[in-house]
Amino acid sequence: MASLMENIVEVLEKENTEYQSLIKLSEEKSPVIIKGDLPNLNRITEAEQIIVARIQKLEKERMQTMKDIAEVTNYKADIKLGDLIEMMGKHPSEQARLRDLHDRLKATMGRMKQVNEQNRDLLRNSLEMVQFEMNLLQSLKTAPETADYNSSAYSTGTIMGSGTKRFDAKQ
Repeated sequence: MASLMENIVEVLEKENTEYQSLIKLSEEKSPVIIKGDLPNLNRITEAEQIIVARIQKLEKERMQTMKDIAEVTNYKADIKLGDLIEMMGKHPSEQARLRDLHDRLKATMGRMKQVNEQNRDLLRNSLEMVQFEMNLLQSLKTAPETADYNSSAYSTGTIMGSGTKRFDAKQ
């Protein structure tokens, strides 16, 4: 059981470190989104994907270790970190270590959620601005619904704005 406890502590420490690295990248992403710097946004996203892959690997390892702990202690199969903290009541130093890790992970996840929500809002605003600009450009290309008349008051057959004719002040 002692080696399993060391293993779970080590995995959780590594996970926390990876999540903190992910937070740093996400914080870097905020000004990049604001600037609309797509090459840097792409670079950051690629770096995030590498960290996420490492986190997924650590998560699988954590789940397997928790399953092993559950088997050794005859506990239900889906043991949580909170359950493990309670189980360690007779080992106060291990319990305190796990509780500290739990608190740090919770704080890290809270910060991660906050940064992700901020970036989501920035991206949403950026997309709305792009949509607005596209609509504006489309409306500039659309001709008005009025006809163009010549000096005899006959329609020239063109729509205002679609041809190269300009207003002639001499007429």
